[in-house]
Amino acid sequence: MLPPPPPFPSLLLLSPLFLLSAVFLSFYLKRTRHCQKKPPGPPSWPVLGNLHLLGTLPHRSLQSLAKHYGPIMSLRLGQVPAVIVSSPEAAELFLKTHDVVFASRPIIQASEFLSYGSKGMAFCEYGPYWRSMRKLCTLQLLSASKVEMFGPLRREELGQLVKSLEKSAAAREVVDVTEKVGRLGEDIMYKMIFGRNRDDRFDLKGLVNEVFDLVGAFNIADFVPFLAPFDIQGIRRRLQKTSKELDEIFETIMREHGESPGGQSGRRKDFVDILLSCMDTYDDQHNFVIDRTNIKAILLDLISASFDTSSTVILWAIPELLRNPRVMEKLQHELESQVGKTRMVGEADLPRLSYLDMVIKETMRLYPVAPLLVPRACREDITINGYHIRKNSRIIVNAWAIGRDPKTWSDNVESFCPERFLNSNIDYGGHDFEFLPFGSGRRGCPGVQLGLITVKLILAQLVHCFNWELPDDKSPDQLDMSETFGLSMPRADHLLALPSYRLLIN
Repeated sequence: MLPPPPPFPSLLLLSPLFLLSAVFLSFYLKRTRHCQKKPPGPPSWPVLGNLHLLGTLPHRSLQSLAKHYGPIMSLRLGQVPAVIVSSPEAAELFLKTHDVVFASRPIIQASEFLSYGSKGMAFCEYGPYWRSMRKLCTLQLLSASKVEMFGPLRREELGQLVKSLEKSAAAREVVDVTEKVGRLGEDIMYKMIFGRNRDDRFDLKGLVNEVFDLVGAFNIADFVPFLAPFDIQGIRRRLQKTSKELDEIFETIMREHGESPGGQSGRRKDFVDILLSCMDTYDDQHNFVIDRTNIKAILLDLISASFDTSSTVILWAIPELLRNPRVMEKLQHELESQVGKTRMVGEADLPRLSYLDMVIKETMRLYPVAPLLVPRACREDITINGYHIRKNSRIIVNAWAIGRDPKTWSDNVESFCPERFLNSNIDYGGHDFEFLPFGSGRRGCPGVQLGLITVKLILAQLVHCFNWELPDDKSPDQLDMSETFGLSMPRADHLLALPSYRLLIN
């Protein structure tokens, strides 16, 4: 008969053994993680991490930190690890070499509320759904043919602005250029997206401004999740209110478009009509593409991308032209030689206006609309330049700092000098990482062509049709060129100026 097996150790004896093993394993894994070299960065506080270092103008604060810690820098934003990219060489690594690893977006409270659980294109995570949304927007809304289709609309709206400014010039009235250009952008956006003039029933401008504030804000709930239920900043309540109001507006507009489709009712076909015609369809692989909620999320993306961006670029360019009379004179000379003074600038003229293109590029270099681009999220652990980047780290590309990198742009980086783009192959498409006004890679802005035509045409018209001077004998050197930070980067002050008409037509 076999002897009985030895008694199995009691749970009382095993517990300390398992506990010691677990502690040792935890310590070993933690030490292993710490041994992996992460990018250099400043020491952080408990809970808040490095949030206190961002200040009111984070693009400037991050540039200052990068001068000390380098172009690939790590921060802790609350409990979220972040990597700040501040040089063209580093940007190329993240946005081209390893683009697919950093092609996703972080999930933030604002996009969950405003974008119907990130169902639009701008803030959704990388994957099949995003590819379907981008394909839809690129082919159906932002293709070259669609951009051309809205040419008459842009010409009509811009013509009305010129007539209004011509009257102000005749009366020697000071014009709020910020208000005029901003309203023009809104009018074009309303008609292009919704097919109508601004609607007094809706305060869409106020809501979009609120969206910009909420998306651009550093929401503590996104960085310290355990504080989210307390809604310390009141952002959750504002998001709920704004989301509800936007949803009601979109539902009203979509219902009215369904009752009176564009193209059939004599009304010009717009983006809402195009999206509704795609509803409940499938792509080539029979994947479901778009439903009513998707349309509303895409509409918010389109409005946010077009409402303020073009006017922001123009309202940085005009003050710089006033501060640099040599550049203004050279631009007006090009317009006179290519267009003449007996007609207004047309979209067909734009490809010949090379100096105008340089002025726009120099404006976007110094004043990128989105100074920190739209943050990305790391999809997996990866090592770049010897630095370990953890999965789910937030990747922030400081386009503002890159545009002012003295290694790329020489020592006079702060001066407005369009000639720096003379005989240069640098374009707007994100292929040149020293110049990223529209981002780069998979998550680059798909509306580059539409945005550039709008900016170029408006700026060319304002400079070609009018001379500009500041009121009250104010010197251009006295212009306040400070900015405010958010999802976009507008000038802090309104631009007031006195136009004088310079064409030979009325």
